[in-house]
Amino acid sequence: MANAKLDALDYKILKMLSQNARKPYLEIARTCNVSGAAIHQRIQKLYNMGVINGSISLIEPTEVGYHTCAYIGFFLNDPSKFNEVVERLKTVPEVVECYYTTGKYDLFIKLYAKNNDDLLDIIHHKFLKMGLGRSETLITFKEVFKRQIPIGTDEEEA
Repeated sequence: MANAKLDALDYKILKMLSQNARKPYLEIARTCNVSGAAIHQRIQKLYNMGVINGSISLIEPTEVGYHTCAYIGFFLNDPSKFNEVVERLKTVPEVVECYYTTGKYDLFIKLYAKNNDDLLDIIHHKFLKMGLGRSETLITFKEVFKRQIPIGTDEEEA
């Protein structure tokens, strides 16, 4: 169910920003038929509510030398050390996402390495020192697509 604090204008703004986070506020205002000040206030409200957590520039990993993308499921030697392991994983710059999960893994991460040899080096020289038990690694061949969550009001989806 949609958040009751958001109205149709909020969803319209979110949809536009999810397609282009750099879209000028005045362009959004024209599309929504409201003032630029109103858009600025709405976007600030969305930040304050935690609906928008920021905007990023998406860097193409292969263009900066990271040719291997991998997902690794970890089994911890001592599951009570979750927080300690997560803090240590934060110090590994190649790790870009980390999740607590259900299922067979205690933690699941996504990382980028320069190549397969670099990936093996990261696993052997960084991860094995963290109290991680066993791990399972999936190497991706190619990202087929990536997208934002769908944004829309219940009225649009009906």
